[in-house]
Amino acid sequence: MDVLVATPGRLIDLMQRKVADLSHVEVLVVDEADRMFDMGFITDVRKIIARVPGKRQSFLFSATMSKEVLQLVRDIQKDPQLIEVGARNNPVESVTQHFYSCPSQSKTRLLLHVIEAEKMDCVLVFSRTKHGADKIAKQLLRKGLKCAALHSNKTQSQRQRSLADFKNGVITVLIATDIAARGIDVEGISHVINFDTPRFAEDYVHRIGRTGRASAKGDSLTFVSNDEREFVHKIGKFIGKRTDAKPYAGFDYSAPSPGPEGDSDRKDDGNRRHHAGSHRTERSESSSHRTERSESGSHRPESGSHRPERPESGGRWKKKRFGAAGRKNVQRQSKSHT
Repeated sequence: MDVLVATPGRLIDLMQRKVADLSHVEVLVVDEADRMFDMGFITDVRKIIARVPGKRQSFLFSATMSKEVLQLVRDIQKDPQLIEVGARNNPVESVTQHFYSCPSQSKTRLLLHVIEAEKMDCVLVFSRTKHGADKIAKQLLRKGLKCAALHSNKTQSQRQRSLADFKNGVITVLIATDIAARGIDVEGISHVINFDTPRFAEDYVHRIGRTGRASAKGDSLTFVSNDEREFVHKIGKFIGKRTDAKPYAGFDYSAPSPGPEGDSDRKDDGNRRHHAGSHRTERSESSSHRTERSESGSHRPESGSHRPERPESGGRWKKKRFGAAGRKNVQRQSKSHT
């Protein structure tokens, strides 16, 4: 075998089963080094590097150069040479950047509004989480838009089918997480929308670089909620431009936003709560009837002056339950008292 390509976890498994021997490796390539840190694979990567001969040639590729990545470079390479393609903090000049203020609960309405208002036909939407991507896709599908979610919880066949449909125009909107988007290579993406403002400025530059390729024009739109303004400020400092978020013209911010599952589901929930409340009320009323019957019964002693006096002969009260022996004991105590 001349070339071995593997994920860290799978390669560790092969090494533990003594199927893969790395003692003769001459060239080591670590790709997507920054995402290895984000996904928690860096420990496995270091284990693999420790099994490779010290005398070798090493290549490390990374979309961003964080402090952690630079430390990894110093640990595994000797006299490394840094080669940069494009400035790290310089987005593609053919991309027009927009920042729009929007409360979190109104972002889905704003997304639907801008897609329709600007007649977008090839849109890449970024979500911070996998659950968020699924939620956005579900809401867009409910409104009749052709879309799909792309993240690591999808199977390989599902991801390939979604990408093929996106490339061929079968779907017009693709909602992806940062990790899943690393495999997206689609020409003609007209708009990139940051549904969630990225926490790191490097991720922002990488996201919007999906549009405006090959000298084509592109637009990026970033939705900014109040708790995301600090991220926008960091992005502005990183790229050296003003990133003031402004309201989107023509969008009704005062309109109510539908719940995550739609109005019909909220009505059903309300009905269920109403019925449950009715049942609880009926149970409470029936309990009160039982209490009244108990109080009206002459066979049960009432509290207060009608309570029998304590026996003076030293007998003890049985407060809780009386078994057969208990009843006999009470009878004996009564006879001795009389």
